[in-house]
Amino acid sequence: MNSLGIYEKALPKNLTWDETLNLCKELGFNFFEMSIDESDERLKRLYWTKSEREELRTAICKTGVRIHTLMLSGHRRYPLGSMQEDIRNKSVDMLARAVDLASDLGIRNIQLAGYDVFYEPKSVQTRNYFMEGLSKIVEIAAKKQVMLSIETMDDPFINSLSEVHEIKNQIHSPWLQAYPDLGNLTAWLGTGIAVDLEENVDNIVAVHLKDTLPVTSTYPGKFKNVPFGEGTVDFEGCLSTLKRLNYSGSFTIEMWSQESDNPIEQVKESKKYFDRIFKNVGITQEK
Repeated sequence: MNSLGIYEKALPKNLTWDETLNLCKELGFNFFEMSIDESDERLKRLYWTKSEREELRTAICKTGVRIHTLMLSGHRRYPLGSMQEDIRNKSVDMLARAVDLASDLGIRNIQLAGYDVFYEPKSVQTRNYFMEGLSKIVEIAAKKQVMLSIETMDDPFINSLSEVHEIKNQIHSPWLQAYPDLGNLTAWLGTGIAVDLEENVDNIVAVHLKDTLPVTSTYPGKFKNVPFGEGTVDFEGCLSTLKRLNYSGSFTIEMWSQESDNPIEQVKESKKYFDRIFKNVGITQEK
């Protein structure tokens, strides 16, 4: 039995927390995945007051809808591997604040965007800085027993579970794990995703469900806003593999329908799409 959640950016904006979490429940999801991205609006959540945190905790308790993961994609803007010391310091501070926020809200997992840098040139040194910063924050997270999970990305720096495993060989902690995105993995690895999942299932704490178009020698791939079923991800094959490997963690549908005219209908259709696949492969969703 696995739980199924929905990403914040799939749902309508400008709802209260009570309304958002109740909508998750009405749509048939077990949990909500919270976003702290590059925008000033969402980065402000890292500085929430006690009363702002209490408002969300109360909504979680009232609705019974959990928040499993805090997605910290704001590291695109403030990466751990930046050549600028002030940005590196800001990045570590963001992570420390995210750990405190997660701890206060009862969130168990922080998903880290696996970028050394995003808007700067990559180098050996940007990797060194990334590893140094990650080592610092893993220690902070461990003290509060909050999991850090590295997402496999739309970027060559970390685009497989094997690469997350290599990082774990250098930073030894049970509080550092992997958060694979089936779309991103497929775009880079093609059918090689099967072996990547098989060899690294022990490190997987959660899974993103997203469709993509593959990276080729003449095409950079498409990693966002590919309608489910129109990309090249073999969801039945991937989910059957995870079931065979006894993966019992969560799945999150990742989509960006928030700005559409009818985001709720888009989410409903996506839920139906995965309900069919879950039934076909024998995965039972938590009630």
